[in-house]
Amino acid sequence: MKSARYAVLGDIHGNWEALSTVLADAAEQGVSRYVSVGDVVGYNADPAACLDKVRELDCTVVRGNHDHYCSHGESLHDFHPLAAQVISWTREQLSEEQTDYLRHLKMHVTLDGFTLVHSTLDMPDRWGYVFDTLEAEAHFNYQHTSVCFYGHTHVPVVFDKLGRVTRHEATTCKIEIGHKYFINVGSVGQPRDGDPRCAYAIYDTGSKTVELRRLTYDLAGAQAKILAAGLPARLAERLAVGK
Repeated sequence: MKSARYAVLGDIHGNWEALSTVLADAAEQGVSRYVSVGDVVGYNADPAACLDKVRELDCTVVRGNHDHYCSHGESLHDFHPLAAQVISWTREQLSEEQTDYLRHLKMHVTLDGFTLVHSTLDMPDRWGYVFDTLEAEAHFNYQHTSVCFYGHTHVPVVFDKLGRVTRHEATTCKIEIGHKYFINVGSVGQPRDGDPRCAYAIYDTGSKTVELRRLTYDLAGAQAKILAAGLPARLAERLAVGK
């Protein structure tokens, strides 16, 4: 396949202001294709608009936990009250056709020599969090491509396996022969690493490089929409601190 520059989007979570900023930057960077590691919806005030835009881009998307619970109608009895409130609200914002789209997303996808998953390949439907090398090791046993992108933690990081697994927080990564990489692209719509700027990655399949990018966006606008929608104020507050 001809080499391409992919924008790898993660955890957009209905943040239109952040998504718009990321897409404008991606266009400036010469991106030719778009993929997503899931959670297009949830937490922020524009789930329908963000979902429509991602689909307009012919973006390959895998299912995140919010995509799942917002489209499957499962009981939220055991959820944290804040999470249950947001999921219930998001369900009401989506059309039947949008809900059906989310319901049929795959748990993981391989294309152009790399893999996409929201959480992990060993148990993708359990929504496990990967923060350290031990958690990454379990995943690597199921990774058959040299590169796999994931999300879920909202924290950008690179796990590199060559014998043992090492963890890196560098903003650029050169894909070396013989290595396997499990790369979290961070969150477009709700960063949680203490940096409120939106995050995404660019993967150049020709040069075999991954760049993790951070951008400022209209955070105040996203916060105002959350409050106007009647969503919990805490969701607006956390955007400002990136937690």
